[in-house]
Order: sequence, then structure tokens, then C-alpha cells
Amino acid sequence: MELRRLLHVVLSFWLLLCIGCSDGRFVVEKNSLTVTSPEKIKGTYDSAIGNFGIPQYGGSMAGTVVYPKDNQKGCKAFDEFSISFQSKPGSLPTFVLVDRGDCFFALKVWNVQKAGASAVLVADDIEEALITMDTPEEDSSSSKYIENITIPSALIQKSFGEALKKAISGADMVNVNLDWRESVPHPDDRVEYELWTNSNDECGVKCDMLMEFVKDFKGAAQILEKGGYTLFTPHYITWYCPQAFTISKQCKSQCINHGRYCAPDPEQDFSSGYEGKDVVIENLRQLCVFKVANESNKSWLWWDYVTDFQIRCPMKEKKYNKECADAVIKSLGLDSKKIEKCMGDPNADADNPVLKEEQDAQVGKGSRGDVTILPTLVVNNRQYRGKLAKGAVLKAICSGFEETTEPAVCLSGDVETNECLDNNGGCWQDKAANLTACKDTFRGRVCECPLVDGLQFKGDGYSHCEASGPGRCNINNGGCWHKSQDGHTYSACVDTGDVKCQCPPGFRGDGINNCEDIDECKEKKACQCPECSCKDTWGSYECTCSGDLLYIRDHDTCISKSGTEVKSAWAAVWVILIGLAMASGGAYLVYKYRLRSYMDSEIRAIMAQYMPLDSQSEVPNHFYFEGKLFRLFVFLSIFGAFDFLWLTLHMCLAREGICNMCPVFVLMIESILVLFLVEYGSIVGL
Repeated sequence: MELRRLLHVVLSFWLLLCIGCSDGRFVVEKNSLTVTSPEKIKGTYDSAIGNFGIPQYGGSMAGTVVYPKDNQKGCKAFDEFSISFQSKPGSLPTFVLVDRGDCFFALKVWNVQKAGASAVLVADDIEEALITMDTPEEDSSSSKYIENITIPSALIQKSFGEALKKAISGADMVNVNLDWRESVPHPDDRVEYELWTNSNDECGVKCDMLMEFVKDFKGAAQILEKGGYTLFTPHYITWYCPQAFTISKQCKSQCINHGRYCAPDPEQDFSSGYEGKDVVIENLRQLCVFKVANESNKSWLWWDYVTDFQIRCPMKEKKYNKECADAVIKSLGLDSKKIEKCMGDPNADADNPVLKEEQDAQVGKGSRGDVTILPTLVVNNRQYRGKLAKGAVLKAICSGFEETTEPAVCLSGDVETNECLDNNGGCWQDKAANLTACKDTFRGRVCECPLVDGLQFKGDGYSHCEASGPGRCNINNGGCWHKSQDGHTYSACVDTGDVKCQCPPGFRGDGINNCEDIDECKEKKACQCPECSCKDTWGSYECTCSGDLLYIRDHDTCISKSGTEVKSAWAAVWVILIGLAMASGGAYLVYKYRLRSYMDSEIRAIMAQYMPLDSQSEVPNHFYFEGKLFRLFVFLSIFGAFDFLWLTLHMCLAREGICNMCPVFVLMIESILVLFLVEYGSIVGL
């Protein structure tokens, strides 16, 4: 019995620490702490982010540091000493400095939070490299307050803590900034993040918090994944059994593949309930669910499977098994055969490719340290520190986007404050056109001239933005003068060329603020003929002629309506007569030519029957050449005559507006004539 207990202790210890047997290392995630006053300790210092509470990822916080006279380690409630850290209205938030030692880090922060502080700085009690302040081992007392810690905390080195205490004791106001803006890299418009989790739902408070987080965060995670904003990968921590114990009953119950992949016993009881290998197999199944779903570009189905499995297949109800898992897989429309193939044989004395990859991934690479804490969230290759809650994690993910590329979910009021709402963020704006250069981002705001309907505004974004290019007049008239009056609207905006604002004809001014109507009548710019009568209008003028005269605006003159009509009528008659005569003459010539050609061909045919013709081979060519010239002459004569007809008619009638549609009718007739002449040319061989 004693040997069995000893083996239990050895295995449990090994399972918890075997990652440390590798050459990896644990990376302490830091944030920047800047002292802005007093001058003697002014500067920037490193601090380690606590693994509880809610760090303000992507943001910063300014406050005044105080060091309590009593309860300096913060292990007791401060109300026992009548101490409150609630900041007064209009003053900076209060940051409380406490000493390390005598109680858990989380308890110190909880006591300070209850006293009204906004952040906690824990001064180390020995000179050493910074460490991560983690949550204590699970017990009934700590679980009551860990979930309720909402303020950020940071561990600082002993020497820096002593400097702060000295400045505070000397009656100096110590102001500091806690900055988390660079805690997560933000290189581009996509965030890669991973969650190291576990399918075990009977491991205590941490497992309960993990399951609750997965359910709460599922909606946001799927929105980000479906939109292509993030690349999510789930991971599962596995351990291996020491070589000396691989054939033991305990190793066989906790491991698969002959001790290569293990998990702690869910109930910490080797003799009853579920075994560690049950957890390993379900972890493997969930990994394969993700891989199969990802192959069909539906990686977000992992969140559906995990949450459904938690609800439908809990250990407490003895449903944590393959049959229940298969039912969930079927309900989601996933290929169960592919998943089984991915899982492989858990009894084989060989490596499982999927779990081997997970063990390799646990070892830190680059800026990411080893994964030793469960659960662990990694954002852009940096381990997240803080409370595993939807709002806090979403802030960390949103801080990983390049500025101005954040999705809408990151700019909601629950996640960040819209700095463009306060005085437009200090950026340029055009209230008339409802345009602004302020762009709200997760980290704050940027001032960039906007792009509106394909039109780019140019400028510094702070004091000046100006529309540039074609279409600029469509937006607030390009910033130029415009006005509507008497049913007419005029604008000074010019879309092309170097000139941007120029008063339209009939106005004068700078084109930007003012354009005044020009009185053409008073300034004698138009309507100045003896018979003219001028009346000024807004943006133009009206000119009338006395008697029956007609005003010609282009020539600024008046002419007689009746005389023009009579002359035009007689001119039209003469043009028609001349045209008909020319057409008749042309037709007569065509008729005579056709008759002569016909008789000539008949006579030559009769004579050829009785006697040979000396130049029989030459004459046709001679006549053919002359015929061609004659036909061409006839063709051009008829076409030219009609052209002369319609041009003259157009000049006589259309000039005075008697027949505005004449050119259209004439063109139609000419088209018909061209078709006729082409047909005639083909008949006569032209």
C-alpha cells in the first residue's frame, strides 16, 4: 500500500513537471511602467503582468502611487485599518504599492481592489529577475475572490520599489503610467491566437472557469474566424510517463500509446471513475474535429463541438464517452470516419502524429515561452496574462491588429472607448458634409483624410483635408461657393484643371466664399444694339427686340422675322427647282447612255456574224474605258447635285430656325439615294 501511494505521488509530480525536463523556458510577459514625476526617478521600468485580473491590453492607465502606512503587504482587508484608496473626483486613479510576502499575490490584489484602488504594484522582497504572479492552488477560499478580481496588477523589482517608497515618504507626488499597448505584437490585419485547453470537466475551479469562458467566447470567436480576421488553433497539453513506470498499472490507466501521451486522473483516484487516458483520447478527438473541420474551411465548428460536448457529455452524468461524442459529431455534420482515421490507434506502440505535434508545440519558440499553465492563451505568439474572460481576452486579441484594421467587434462600446466622440479626436472635420478625418481604433484614434465614394481627400488630417480629382464637386461642392435662387442653382466648383473654385459665367468673386451677380445691362456687356431692350436676371440677362424683330444672341443683333421668312421661302423654291432640274438632267443622260450602249451592242453582234472586225479585241476595251469614265461622271453628278440641294436648303431654312429638323430629314433622303446609286453602279458595272 505504501509503495502504491509513493508511486502515485511520483507520477503526479512527474506529470506536472515533465515539461521542465526539456530545454525550454518560461517567458515572463511584461508591460511598460513609466514614472512621469518626480524628476529624480523619472523613467521607464519593466513590470511583470499578473495572471489574474484584467490587464488593459492595447491601452494605458495613468495614476498616482500611494504606499499604505499599515497593512503594507496587503494580506488583510484595509477596512480593518480604516484605509480607503478611492480617488477623489477630478484626480488621477490610485495605484497602491504593496510588499511581496506572507500571502498569495491574488489575495493582496483582491484586498486592495476592495479598498477602491485602480491598480496594484507589488514590490519584490528580493533582488531577482521578474516572475509571473500566478493564481494560487485551488481551494474553497481562493476561488471566491479570484474570479472577481478586475483591476490590473504588476510585479516590480525590489530596487524600483524602494525608490518609489523613498519618493512617497519624501512627500513627492509619484505619478506613473502603466502601458499595455505593446504587450501584444500588432504587425498586420490578422491575429493568430491559440488556446491551450483540456476536455476534463472535473478538475476544479480552473476547469469550470475554462468551460465557462469557451461558452461565453464562442460567438465572438466564430464571428472573427468567419470574417477572416483571426486564425485560431486549439491545443491540448499532454505529458509522458517516465520510462521506469511505463508498464505500471498507473501509467497504463493514465496514458495511451505505451506511456507516450498522458493526462492526470480526473478524480485523482486511480481506483475509480474516469481515467487519465479517457481524457487524452477525448483531447485527441477534439484535435481531430478541428483538423477535419478546418479542411472544409469551417474551423469554427470546433467551438460548436466543444460547447455541445460539455453540455451533452459531462463526466458527472457518466456520458463522457465515445458514443456521446459520436452523437455530437453527427449532429454537426462532420465526417466521423475521417475523425477516427485522424485519431489512429491509442494502443499502438508508436508515436501518434497529432499528439506528438502537440508535445513539440508545448516547448517555447521565439518570443513565446513554454506552455506550463493550463489554460494558456497565446496571441500573436505572446502568452496572455490575466483573467480568462470574454471581455479581457477580446481586448487582448483586438490589441493584436494593426491600427485601423480592427474589425467592428473590437470597436464596440464594451471593448473600447470611441475617442472620436470627444471634440472629434482633435482631427479635421466638415460638419456641413458630415465628414471627419478621425478614425477610431482599438488603441485610440488616428487622423487620416477620408475616402468618400471613391474620392480621396488629401491633407494632414488634423487641420486640413481637401477633396482631389474628378467628382470632387459632388461632395459639398468641393468647398466652393454655391447658391440657389429663382429656380436656378449655380456652383463655382471646377472638376478639371488646376483651378478648383471659379465663379460661373454671369458672376464675379473669389469662387470660394462669394460670387456676385454681374448686371450685364448696366455694365453694357450685352444687348447693346439700337433695337435691343435689356433686362438683368440672376446669373444672366434677357434681351428683346422692338417690333417684329428677332434677337440673335450670338451676334447681339436684331433681324426682321417677316423678311427672313419670305426670302427663305423663295430661296427654298429656287433650290428645289434647281435640284429637280439637275436630277432630271442626270436621269436623261443615264437614259441616253443606256440606250446607246444597248444599240451599239446589238449592231456589233449582228455584224460579227457576217464579217470579222479588225480591232475586235481593242474596241471593247476602248468602249469599256470610256464607259467607266462616263458612268463615274453620272454617279458623281447625281450625288453632287443632291448634296448641293440639301446644303443650300439647310442654309436657307435652318439658319432662321424655320426647319430645325431639316438636316435630319435630308440625311435620311441622302442615305436612301446612296443605296440607290450603289445598286445602280452594280447594275451598270461601275
